[in-house]
Amino acid sequence: MDRKIKVVIAKLGLDIHWRGVYLVAQYLKEAGMDVVYLGNKFPAEIVEAAIEEDADVVGLSSLCGNHLALGPMVVDMLKEKGLNNVKVFLGGVIPLDHAKRLEGIYGIHRVYLPETPMQTIVDEISESVRDAA
Repeated sequence: MDRKIKVVIAKLGLDIHWRGVYLVAQYLKEAGMDVVYLGNKFPAEIVEAAIEEDADVVGLSSLCGNHLALGPMVVDMLKEKGLNNVKVFLGGVIPLDHAKRLEGIYGIHRVYLPETPMQTIVDEISESVRDAA
């Protein structure tokens, strides 16, 4: 790839827990990715930013239980806009059975649970973009 990977990253909805997503955003920047941190946004706003920024990846963070409702909405809205190649990653404190449903049924590319090494996130984002090219 001859340009930096573009990541749009946001907190889902009104979730006030910002520290983890901020640290992930900083780590992705340090790994050489172009990161746009949106703060708290709802699905339509996240998808609009992904379009405006020509994102390769959308990263979502959820720690308040809205992941099953709002996460799939982002995936569906991206598909409606014809952005099937934009991968959606989600991280947070999420029950394992929810993570499996999000990845299997709802189209989230990968769900990261607590204690996931940052390098794993970087590697998997890089791999997903490389595979989509």
